[in-house]
Amino acid sequence: MLKTVVSIQSLLLGMAILLAGSGMLSTLLGLRAQQEGMSTTVLGLVMSGFYLGYILGTYLLPSLIRRVGHVRVFAAMAALSASAALLHGLWLNEWLWLTLRVISGFALLGLYMVIESWLNAQISHYRGQIFGIYMMVSLLALAVGQFLIGIYGVSGLASFMVVALLFALGLVPVALTRATQPVPVEAARLSVRAIYDNAPTGLIGSLLSGTATGALWGLAAVYGAHIGLDAARAALFVALLIFGGALLQWPIGKLSDQYDRRWVLIGLGLAGILSGGLMIAITLISGPGNIADSPLRWALWIGGLLFGGFVFSVYAISVAQTHDRLSSDQVLEATRTLLLVNGIGALFGPLSAGVFMSWFGANGLIGFIMLVLSVLGLFTYWRIRIDRPVPEDERGEFVVTTRTSAAAADWDPRTPDSPEATP
Repeated sequence: MLKTVVSIQSLLLGMAILLAGSGMLSTLLGLRAQQEGMSTTVLGLVMSGFYLGYILGTYLLPSLIRRVGHVRVFAAMAALSASAALLHGLWLNEWLWLTLRVISGFALLGLYMVIESWLNAQISHYRGQIFGIYMMVSLLALAVGQFLIGIYGVSGLASFMVVALLFALGLVPVALTRATQPVPVEAARLSVRAIYDNAPTGLIGSLLSGTATGALWGLAAVYGAHIGLDAARAALFVALLIFGGALLQWPIGKLSDQYDRRWVLIGLGLAGILSGGLMIAITLISGPGNIADSPLRWALWIGGLLFGGFVFSVYAISVAQTHDRLSSDQVLEATRTLLLVNGIGALFGPLSAGVFMSWFGANGLIGFIMLVLSVLGLFTYWRIRIDRPVPEDERGEFVVTTRTSAAAADWDPRTPDSPEATP
């Protein structure tokens, strides 16, 4: 396996640099908008633009890649990402920022598609292990990007220049790779109706996990600033949410291999509600804007780590639940559909959570996500009452998963074309 990892190290490095920039930009925008007095409702709308770009990209990018090729699309998307980052810093305007977030979501999906297509073309063995490594690298790079905000802070243009620099540097190792040109990206999907008829819990779980994680990605830094954290500590809070998702997915997934995944989803919802309630209680006890000086700050860090782990694990369990209830020849197209459904859910997450924050203050974000988890839990319990569980010997093996692009579905080890999926 080491030889395989070495052969794709430039692709992994390029992706890590790009995602560090993307993770940094999302948090930076929230903190800068809060500093400039932008309302949470407007900021939620702005952050939703990223997922609109993501959804548009799922339809437009495959044909663009087929027409002009992977290398040109990758270079163009990296240039768009860097330019959008700089323009965010040059002008603070809600409608401009919304447009730039749409461009950023579109461009980042293009970068995902190209790199994941290259990885799929390079990997013939150890797909399960390499897929897991790629997902972990993605999550950790997003987390590491948070710590770069502390270098220059959120005022001025400097931090936006760092983001643009990362997008430019991420182009270098990929552009210099010796990997052969991958095959064109496919865009075939299984219909939403077909998935709901066979795996309703997996489909609704994917939709609602997108709503919850979209809200968390878009407004977690603003939540941190509102409860009294400075920019560096707010970024640390976001990093802990992501670290939680990276650390807890695997053990939770292995638990779901042994028990009905629907009960695991209910358990995730309850655990997320409890950890979210812990964070709300901590901020209320500390007083408005006083958490930075409170001895309970460390409890907030722990609560954030757990909350992120539970919320970010919902999508992976939902995907696994869907795969268990479909035939092997449907898995690939279903995974592509779930990615789109997850993106649609994420489109509404920041906007809805922003409204909740305008009504209830900073804790409106956590309360909104707790509400989403409650809806998921109630729906899942209803399905448990009327549907039989998948027998343990018919369940597929859990694989760590996060929202990337449809190209990643091609080398998911659970797909029938994967060597590890073949008896």
